[in-house]
Amino acid sequence: MKRDVVESEVDSVDVRLAARLAGLRAERDWSLGELAERSGVSKSTLSRAERAEISPTASLLNRLCGVYGRTMSQLLSEVEAEPSPVVRGAEQTLWEDPASGFVRRSVSPPHPGLRGELVEGRLAAGADISYDRPPVPGLEQHIWVLAGALDVTAQGVEHHLDAGDCLRLRVWGATRFRCTGPDPVRYVLAVVLP
Repeated sequence: MKRDVVESEVDSVDVRLAARLAGLRAERDWSLGELAERSGVSKSTLSRAERAEISPTASLLNRLCGVYGRTMSQLLSEVEAEPSPVVRGAEQTLWEDPASGFVRRSVSPPHPGLRGELVEGRLAAGADISYDRPPVPGLEQHIWVLAGALDVTAQGVEHHLDAGDCLRLRVWGATRFRCTGPDPVRYVLAVVLP
């Protein structure tokens, strides 16, 4: 039963996210072709994401956030109700990328005017996610591993993090998050806009 509630919450977020993605493109008066050229994502994938026919992957959302000048949390907060200073655990936005085994929970109360946010990330054992660029160049990240092990590659340097370890970096280029251990990894990601 609990899994059904989580799945319906994710489905609902996907529908609102699809509408917001379509709205962002319309606000700029871009065709699907123009957005495809700017993002490097095929027109058919963009069209299916805007119609909620597919659940966008973390990599796809990252590319679109880069084009639209937003962090992923900012984009997801735009599909939520009016921001509140407190978000209860049961009400935090949960988003899942089934293709990669990545689950993302927006922990911080969303607010478009704030520069910092907290995100909980969970990766299944063996999961591997690569981002070709940050959504905002120079984005500051603090990655604190709560359970499991995580390998993070940024600017060509790989960092192995075990439970309790924390990595701070500014993201200018490609990054990679890998769960190399036999167990899933759970971590907190603090993101600060430059």
